[in-house]
Amino acid sequence: MDRNQATGLFLIAALLLVYLFFFSPKKTENNPAQTPATAARKAGAPTATPAAAPGFAAEAALDTAAGPVRSLTLQNANLTVTFSTRGGRIAAVRLNKYKTFAGQPLDLLDPASARLDLRFRTVAGQTIKFSGLNFASTGPQTSATGQQLTFTAPVAGGTISQVYTLPVNSFEVGYNLKMDGLASTVAQEPLVFTFLDRVRQTEQDLKQNRNHSTINFAYTSGKNDALAEASEKPEVTTLAEPTRWAAHKHDFFVAGFIADSQPFSGGTLNSSVNETDSTYVKAMSSSLSLPVADVTSAAGGKYRFFFGPNSFNLLKDVAPEFDRNVYLGWGLFRWVNRFVVLPVFHFLEQYISSYGIIILLLVVLIKLVTWPLTYKTYESQARMKVLKPEVDAIKEKAGDDTAKVQQETMKLYQQFGVSPLSGCVPTLLTLPILFAMFQFFPNAIELRQQSFLWAKDLSSYDVFVKLPFFVKWYGDHISMFTLLMTASTLLMTWQSNQTNTAMQGPMKTYSYLMPFIFLFVLNSFAAGLTWYYFVSNVVTFAQQAITKSFVDDTKIRAQLDANKIKNKDKKPGGFQARLAEAMKTAQEREAQAKKGKA
Repeated sequence: MDRNQATGLFLIAALLLVYLFFFSPKKTENNPAQTPATAARKAGAPTATPAAAPGFAAEAALDTAAGPVRSLTLQNANLTVTFSTRGGRIAAVRLNKYKTFAGQPLDLLDPASARLDLRFRTVAGQTIKFSGLNFASTGPQTSATGQQLTFTAPVAGGTISQVYTLPVNSFEVGYNLKMDGLASTVAQEPLVFTFLDRVRQTEQDLKQNRNHSTINFAYTSGKNDALAEASEKPEVTTLAEPTRWAAHKHDFFVAGFIADSQPFSGGTLNSSVNETDSTYVKAMSSSLSLPVADVTSAAGGKYRFFFGPNSFNLLKDVAPEFDRNVYLGWGLFRWVNRFVVLPVFHFLEQYISSYGIIILLLVVLIKLVTWPLTYKTYESQARMKVLKPEVDAIKEKAGDDTAKVQQETMKLYQQFGVSPLSGCVPTLLTLPILFAMFQFFPNAIELRQQSFLWAKDLSSYDVFVKLPFFVKWYGDHISMFTLLMTASTLLMTWQSNQTNTAMQGPMKTYSYLMPFIFLFVLNSFAAGLTWYYFVSNVVTFAQQAITKSFVDDTKIRAQLDANKIKNKDKKPGGFQARLAEAMKTAQEREAQAKKGKA
């Protein structure tokens, strides 16, 4: 590994660490002490459902004129939605095709952890909550297109009707809210829809489950935003514009509320974390303002609930920007994931059932596409290797005068037409793919609970050995894919340093240090990611061996000699000229400093 490679490695490592620090979810302290509930979940045993979620305020006194409270259900292949006549509201949602990491049915919402409600004020100043009304029900009514359930309740001389529709094979629940005969009774201010949500742990990694749970929202203007995912402090956001939708994202699943007729006129979103609470991952709440003119109109207000997997191809058709619930990185990295990685990934899964093999083929395809860049890097290394005798002669002649060594080396490179950055730039051009993968694998529901070799879930870390203790910055497990990735990276570094003896001193030590840093950084990352990088290293070995057969040192020497003759009277320009001038200035300052000391 020469100086150019080391510089490239340093830049990649530095950018990667900066990216992890600023743009990835902030790490929360992992407490090794486990409560009995946590230990039971990790052992795969179901945990008891508490009677009520802490922090829920007492509900309004119930009007029992419509009789006792009853539960009703709408169901299709994807969802089982349970309703309560109390409030005429959704009480529980089960995703029929999914299980928790412990193998239990996946209840996205349940009565103990979630609560939906609506309230409004009358012109007399009375606040009426839907949860204080026991609605009469009609249905479920079944047709070829789906099921429908209607709730009605008389209020203040009018009638409130709520109609829920569950289409066949859908993850959406249509919701029509209509207030008949109440236009003159209801205060001319928005109704308030509230969604209180205590997120339960559904994934193996509690920290990832917590750090990936948040509230996303989108304004009608097209702008979208979210609460900070991994903040240890309470997060609060006031909606500043008309809003099209708000969604509670539970790592790999979403509970969203979408306005189809008139947008929400405002609202407040909150989230908080209690790290000592092993029952709930995070507490989230949304309060959304529904325009009163919309729900008192002849057609009523039209809305939709979405309860389903956080799958990009599914979410992109739900509502504008709703696919933002799948975090694919920001800027260029999101573009790479959306238009390159995801299409290739979904194409391969049509023909291959093993996601480990799909990742392997993804590596091969990416390596083939980026081979021209790899070839440029290797060719640059070969040029530097051929010029090594001249560089060594400069070092021997200049002795300890570092500034002079650098200045003369730059002059040598200019004479032979060699750019000191030519080996770094191709490597840096592959960075968008590197960073895109960091966001793709932990957020790809396609990898959830997909096993490969010893890994039970490629979307989470693989546990090859469970440690009886917790190691700070490392964890309580050993990830074999991370070890293999580290070992292969060290082998690549050693092999490169054997063939490039120009790497000496601290830079050589640093080249071995970075793999160890990532051993700790990536131990709790998705197994799909570390498997990807291990395979990438193996393919790189083969790629280098093939590339080497096309690079002839004799031909390169002849080309460099021809460049020297061609550039004999050519003055350096551009970046090289500025760099040479900077080195010359530094050399003069160093000489003056030595003279002053003398």
